Amino acid sequence: MNYIKKKILIIEDDPTFSLLIKTWCQKNDYEPVVAFTVKTAQQEVLNNAFDLILSDLRLPDSDGIMFLTWLKDQKIGLPVIILTSYADIQTAVAAMKLGASDFLEKPINHLILKTKVEAAMEMRKEQGECRGEPVCSPNINSPNIGSEKFLPTNMVIGNSAVAKAMYSHIQLVAPTELSVLIYGESGTGKEHVAKTIHTLSKRSKAPFVAVDCGALSKELAASEFFGHLKGSFTSAISDKTGVFEEANGGTLFFDEVGNLQYEVQIQLLRTLQERKIRKVGSTKEIAVDVRLICATNEDLTKAIQQGRFREDLYHRLQEFMIEVPALRNRVEDIELFSNYFREHANREVSKEVRFISSEALAILTKHHWKGNLRELKNTIRRAVLFASENTILPEHLPAFHEETTIPNFALFDEKDEKQRIISALQKCGNNKTIAAKMLNIDRKTLYNKMHSYDIELG
Repeated sequence: MNYIKKKILIIEDDPTFSLLIKTWCQKNDYEPVVAFTVKTAQQEVLNNAFDLILSDLRLPDSDGIMFLTWLKDQKIGLPVIILTSYADIQTAVAAMKLGASDFLEKPINHLILKTKVEAAMEMRKEQGECRGEPVCSPNINSPNIGSEKFLPTNMVIGNSAVAKAMYSHIQLVAPTELSVLIYGESGTGKEHVAKTIHTLSKRSKAPFVAVDCGALSKELAASEFFGHLKGSFTSAISDKTGVFEEANGGTLFFDEVGNLQYEVQIQLLRTLQERKIRKVGSTKEIAVDVRLICATNEDLTKAIQQGRFREDLYHRLQEFMIEVPALRNRVEDIELFSNYFREHANREVSKEVRFISSEALAILTKHHWKGNLRELKNTIRRAVLFASENTILPEHLPAFHEETTIPNFALFDEKDEKQRIISALQKCGNNKTIAAKMLNIDRKTLYNKMHSYDIELG
C-alpha cells in the first residue's frame, strides 16, 4: 500500500525563508508546495488537495488576512497557521476570527512549528478525514457563539455586553497555543475562565493543573514546579512529581501569579524558554509541553514599575489578555446568576426553592457585590437555606449596608463612552483614580480607553 504524504502549501514571498520552511517540511516527511503570491496560492488551493497552509501575513499582492477571507468565502476549511514578523495581538485576533488555526512569530522555532503543525493536522483529522474538502467549524460571528451549545454544560454566560465580549475572546483564544493572562477582581471567576479555555482547547483531554501562587514559598517552589527525588533535601522522604510534569500535554493554571517571589519568577521564565525541567536532586532534564494560563487581581505593570515582577516574564505570560468584569459592571446578569446559584444551592441543601421574589431581586441588583460572583453565590446559598417556602424573599437576604451600593457608571454603550470618560475626568479634576472609580472600571482599563479615544493623558 502506497503511503500518501501530508501536503502543505507555503505562502511566502521571501525566497530564503520559503526555502527554509520547504526544507523543514521535507525533513519531516511532508510534501511542500510554495506560492509567492496570494493569487498563485488561490490557484493552488483550487487545483490541489492540501492538508495545511502556512501563510505569511504580508505578501506582495495582498495579505494573509485577505487570503483567509477568501478561504472563508469559498467555504474551504483548511487549517491555516499564520507566520509573521509583525506579530501583535490585534493581528492575531483578526486572523483567528477569520479561521486561522494558529499564529507563529518569525524567526520560527522549528520545535514549536512542529508542535503547531501536528496539532492542526490532528484537529483536521478529528473534524474530517477527506483531504481538500471543507471542514466545518464554528463561525465566531455566528449568533450561536456564546451560547451553551458551544460551551461546557455547567457554564452560565450572561446577557450583558461585557460578558458576551469576554466569552467571544475565550472562544477566540481557546483553540490556539497562546499563553493567556486573565485579569479580574477577586471572586469574579478567573479559574472558571481558565478551565473553560482548557475545555475548549486542543488539550481538553489532557490534565488541567491549578497552582495557588500565593501558597508557594521561595524554598519550596522548585520542588512544587519541577518535583524532587527522594533524599534531595531533609524533608524529601519520597519522590515527588512537579506540576509541570503533572500537566504535561495539558494546561497549567497559575492563580494570582503576581504573588510569585522574584527568584521563583526567574525559574519560571527559564522553564518557559527552554521547555525543559530538572527535578531537584536530579541531573536529568525532562522535556515538557504545557500551555500556561495565569490569573491576577492586580495590575502587573505597576508591579513591574515597583520591581516586584519581571517585565520579560510578563510579556511571556501575556500573549493574550482576558479581563473578567466585576459583577457590578454586569448588572443585567445578576438575575441569571442568582437563579443558577439557587438551583445549585437546592441540590446542596436538598431543598426546592423555585423563585426569587421581585423585591429580593431588586435588592440583589442594587448591591455593589465587592466579593463578586463568590459573594453572590454565598448569599443565594444562605437565602435558600433560610427560605421556608418555595420563594426567596427580602428577609432571607443579609442586611446589606447602603454605603456599599454605588451608581452604575459601567461603560456599555460605545457611542457615548468617550463622552462619559471626558465627563468623569472633568468632574474629578483629571484624577484618573477617582475617574476610574466613578466609571466602575480599573485604572488600566481607563488608560487603555483614553488612548483608544485619543483623550489627553496629561
